[in-house]
Formats: sequence, structure tokens, C-alpha cells
Amino acid sequence: MGTISPADGPPRQVDRVFDALVDRIESGALPVGSKLPSIRAAATSFGVSKNTAINAYERLVASGRVESRPGSGFYVSGRKPLPPPALQPAAIEAVDSVWLLREQLERHYEVRVGDGRPPPSWMEGSEVGRHLWGHSGRGRALQESYGSPFGYLPLRQALALTLAERSIRAVADNILLTAGANHALDLIVRQLVSPEQPVLVDAPGYYPLFGKLHLARARLVGVRRNEDGPDPEDLAAKIAATGAKLFFTQSLAHNPTGCSITLPVAHRILGIAGAAGLQVVESDPFGDVLPAMSPRLAALDGLERVIYVGTFAKTLSASLRSGFIAANAALLGSLLDLKMVTTVNSSGFVERALHGLIESGHYRKHLRRLSARIEAAAGQARGVLGRLGLPVFGSPAGGFYIWCELPSGTDLEELSRRAAAESILFAPGTIFSPDGQSATPTTRLNVAHVGDPRFEAFMRRELKAP
Repeated sequence: MGTISPADGPPRQVDRVFDALVDRIESGALPVGSKLPSIRAAATSFGVSKNTAINAYERLVASGRVESRPGSGFYVSGRKPLPPPALQPAAIEAVDSVWLLREQLERHYEVRVGDGRPPPSWMEGSEVGRHLWGHSGRGRALQESYGSPFGYLPLRQALALTLAERSIRAVADNILLTAGANHALDLIVRQLVSPEQPVLVDAPGYYPLFGKLHLARARLVGVRRNEDGPDPEDLAAKIAATGAKLFFTQSLAHNPTGCSITLPVAHRILGIAGAAGLQVVESDPFGDVLPAMSPRLAALDGLERVIYVGTFAKTLSASLRSGFIAANAALLGSLLDLKMVTTVNSSGFVERALHGLIESGHYRKHLRRLSARIEAAAGQARGVLGRLGLPVFGSPAGGFYIWCELPSGTDLEELSRRAAAESILFAPGTIFSPDGQSATPTTRLNVAHVGDPRFEAFMRRELKAP
């Protein structure tokens, strides 16, 4: 395949290995389904280090052209991002504030006398640009302030490839980038929920969602959460009793129980939803560290009645505030208008940074380390809870959470106060209940912190364990 001079720096070597393999894939020299040379063989053939070959292969996987099959190797997948569509002046259906916002963001027009911002070329050499991009950005113009209201196209294309791995049929135009999952849920609530409307939620479930629904003056109706997902019988009964047409749920690594839906239950939930005309909002915050083929309602439904919400907060950093909604085109258009009216746009700078991490392969490497950390911490947490004699709900796996039952009669508020006095943050189970009530004292535990000896010592004193 040819050698690379050691004089080329490591990033340049990765680029050249990546480009050479892309050429071979796109020319047909490596057809779809064919196996790439091993990492060691590629490193020898290109005259680079093993780490350089690994980084190039990671970029190929991130680009969608190659898929990794653990224990087998790397294979040509045939997937790759579609080129961006050519922008044409849009037909004007209504001249209003939403139209003007959209056209300032989408940039369909060449002569932009109606724009509200200076052109990007005026920002070349900006101090802000130099600070953000550093030496690597020398000569780069500061990017457009807003960009497309859908969000940064290359990141949406990368997300479409990720969703394809999860068998969720979506293209970039089915994906709307948001400032995190909570922003995504807020847009959905604003669009779909009216005052006094009955809305179904997991019980226990995601308490920030409950706050949004209370602000919308919705009537929350809890659907019992079992070890294998939402209870289908309880869902059907609650639909019949309330006439609810909207259900918010988290299928995998559920917050707060940590448990995941099974395939039979997912099929039953969708069957009930279809018969009742129920729309489902499925959050998947741990999707990037869970197996791609885990049961997801959006994969079984094809985004017909399921709205899929993802985020980078749980797998990268909550400070980056980036997430997305995947949905059918009609609904996504309404959410897009709402996004523009309420926040104008999400952060193009953050989205470019995230795309850079994905495209370079660094994000995949980070996810492998994170998955290993979660697994190790979860094992340690189970050991601590076993020594304390505290039962764990179901078989949590892949996420941060364990739902733990406490002895009957435990005063959760008082326990939380005593824990706070020792600088221990305790999450009472009542917070995760739609009605703030719980028949059994429970708590949500984060596996990353259960192994702290101060927690075990505190609980041992509280429980008077031997």
C-alpha cells in the first residue's frame, strides 16, 4: 500500500492512511463487505506505528465507511454521509417573523440586504477566532454566528450514521440539534402538551421532565416501570382511563432504575401505542455506551409515532449542552420553528467541536474507556450494596444508575438531611415519582460514587448493619 515518511507528524500520518483507505473503498478496490487488513498489517504496510493505524481505522468507523466487528476485525460497510443538498431560494408561503428567522439562518439567498448580521468575512482574523481555534486555526475565518437552525450539518450526518447502526432509519433532515436533551424535551412539551392534558410518564421516571410538564400544566399519569420496561397492562389501562395520547419513556439504562426494556415488551408497547393512536417520546441518553442492537422503540417503529431524543451530556460532558431530536419530517418542521422562536439556534461552535471528536475517532476511544469505567464501578457498587444487605431492583447495566430499596419505615427526608450533614448527596425515591409518593422507601444511586468508603460507612451506621 505504500510507506509514509517518518518526517510527517502523527496527525498527518493518520490523514494519509485514512485518505488512502477511503480511496480504495470508493474506487471499489475494497468492496462492500470486504475485510480490511489487520491493524498490525496496515501499520507495517503503511510504515506507521500501530497507534497511527488504530487512529486511521477509528476515523474510518466514525465516517460510516467501515464497521468494527469485535473479535473479527474491520469490514467495509458501504455507509457514508450524503452530500449536502444545494441550497436554492425557497418559495415564500408566508412573510412573517418565523420566515425571516429561517431565511437568515438557512442562507438560501445570495444578496442578503435583509439580514441582521455582518457577513462572516468581516470576522476574519478576529481575536475571538484566534482564541477559539488557536494556532491550528491560523487563517481560518470565524464561523457564521448562527448557521442552519437544524444545527451543524456534518454533525447531523454523523448522527444519522450512528442511528443507522441502531437500526433507526433517519437522514440528516430527520435530525434537529438542540442545546441538550432537556432543551429537546422542552421543545417537545411546548409543541405537544396543552394545559390539563393527560400525559403518560414512567413511574418512577425522569424528574426534570416532570417539572417541565408541571410548568405546561399537564396532568401527569404514571405508568408502572418493571424490570423489563414499562408495564404493558398498566399502559393500556392508563390510556383507557385517561384518553392520553402522549407517553414519555426511557427504554435503556432507565433513569432512575438503570434497567432496560426487553424486545418482547418493546413490541407490546408499540402495539398498544398503535391501537390507541399514542405518540411516544423515547429518550436514550446512554445510547453511545450501550450495544447498538439494544431494543429501541424508535428502531422498531421507524420514527412514525416515536420521537427519539439523544444527548452527549451523559457520555461526554453536560457542560457542552448538545443533544438532538430525531423524528418524522412533519413534526420536526414544527419543532424547528419553535426552536428558532425560543432560542434562535443551538451552538455551532459546540457542534463543530463534537463533530471533530467524532470524525477523528477520539470519541469512540473515549466511549470504550467510559464503558469500562461504568462496568468496573457497577461491579464495585453491587459489592457494597451486597455487604449492606440492600436489594437492587432488576439487573441494571450500561448506565450510571441503581434503584435500591431501603428498609421499611425509612424516613427518606430525614435520611437525606443526615447524609447532607456529612457532605453526602442522597436522592430520595419520592423525587422520581410523578405524584411525589412512594409505597416503598427507595433511592437512586450513581455507581460512580457508591464505592466511596464514606458512603458505605454512613449507610452502615444508619442501617445498624454488622
